[in-house]
Amino acid sequence: MFTIVLHVLFVTLCLQLQQGVSGPQCLEHPPNLNGTSGAGSVIKVGGLKAYVTGPSHSKLAIILASDIYGFEAPNLRKIADKVASTAGFHVVVPDFFYGEPYNPNNTQRNFTGWLKDHGTDKGFEDTKRLIAALKNKGVSKIGAAGFCWGGKVVAELSKGYYTKAAVLLHPYNVTLDDIKAVKTPIAILVAQFDNLTPPELTKQFKEALSTNKLTELIDAFFLNKIFPGVSHGWTVRYQDNNVTAVKSANEAHQDMLDWFTKYVQKR
Repeated sequence: MFTIVLHVLFVTLCLQLQQGVSGPQCLEHPPNLNGTSGAGSVIKVGGLKAYVTGPSHSKLAIILASDIYGFEAPNLRKIADKVASTAGFHVVVPDFFYGEPYNPNNTQRNFTGWLKDHGTDKGFEDTKRLIAALKNKGVSKIGAAGFCWGGKVVAELSKGYYTKAAVLLHPYNVTLDDIKAVKTPIAILVAQFDNLTPPELTKQFKEALSTNKLTELIDAFFLNKIFPGVSHGWTVRYQDNNVTAVKSANEAHQDMLDWFTKYVQKR
């Protein structure tokens, strides 16, 4: 009996490590969700509730895939508004969790249990339907960026030709095999202190890309861009009173915008 219990504990630990649940970083600094925040509006796109901002008639769209705290995070909507107002993109932030983002105050449901019901595989399938809906409305070029949980969704998109470009910001559970299968230009922005996607792993990502014959993936200057002094989640869960974090987050947002300008807007 004791042996069986040890085996169950070992399997559970392995699954958690495989999923990236190796520490509290993924859960740190939860935002105060606000469904009315942002300059845009909430509508249905491809059957998904989504925050949309920017010109609705634009032929260029950007999808922002959230972290586990979902599409009502005020900082995430600020980023969407920034991308829309600066470059004229139509920006879509889907509610992948159907009104149930991770709630750290819910003691009846831990993170592992929540994650089983909100896997990135489901997010990937939802995003494909959303992309189809955007194209049916006349959108001709689409880029996608993913934060933490959303990074895995966008990595999956990058394996096909669903988008023109992708940006992963402190992604969750992205593997070497994922990167080896990438077919579109991709930028990976990571923190110096990140247990989920440590800088050492992103160096392996670049080595993996070097075996890929897509020149635009190899020579991108920030495929392995590491932001010093910050930790996992900094681009979307920064504290406004932390000058260093805000400056670093803004730099990452600009890198993301530059990437989309180069590969979605100008190509």
